Amino acid sequence: MKVFINPGHDLDYDSGAVSPRTGLRECEVAAHVGALVKHYLEAAGCTCELMQSDNLAPTGEGRSRYADRQGPTVTETANDWDADIFVSIHCNSAEATEACGTETFAYDLDGGEGEKLATCIQNQIVGAIGMDDRGVKADPDLLVLKYTVMPAVLVELGFISNADDEELLTGCQDDFACAIARGVTDYEQTLA
Repeated sequence: MKVFINPGHDLDYDSGAVSPRTGLRECEVAAHVGALVKHYLEAAGCTCELMQSDNLAPTGEGRSRYADRQGPTVTETANDWDADIFVSIHCNSAEATEACGTETFAYDLDGGEGEKLATCIQNQIVGAIGMDDRGVKADPDLLVLKYTVMPAVLVELGFISNADDEELLTGCQDDFACAIARGVTDYEQTLA
């Protein structure tokens, strides 16, 4: 299976959410978890490509706001690479600091492959780490789901704005990565 891994945001251009308490940046958590997911999936026999960028889609709405960001976007690269699945990794944030938990998005909830992949990953994260289960949700406006041609998901690991979730985002990155990798291999088993 060819798995395209997209750690959310960008280390140099767009940090994503930032913890108001510690300054922990979403892009750093996503980068580390993404690299671990790649490692575990390759050990399981998958072929992986990893790309972290805020340059998401070939349209004006998905191009980086930074003028010097040229070249292929994340979705173009995944589509051209002919990935079997696409996994984007993020951290959530909210003004309400009590907001917590993990959720996984698919383009729609029509019983299709994206929803199946999202469910496999969501179940593994909740089961392995004990995160509050915010469920599998549809969001056809997320650019990495809208412009990819393969089953695609966006995983919100937890809320960087919540003290308890942030502790898990810092201390359990290997656990998150193992859970995502197991979710991918669980999904792969459904195809057999």
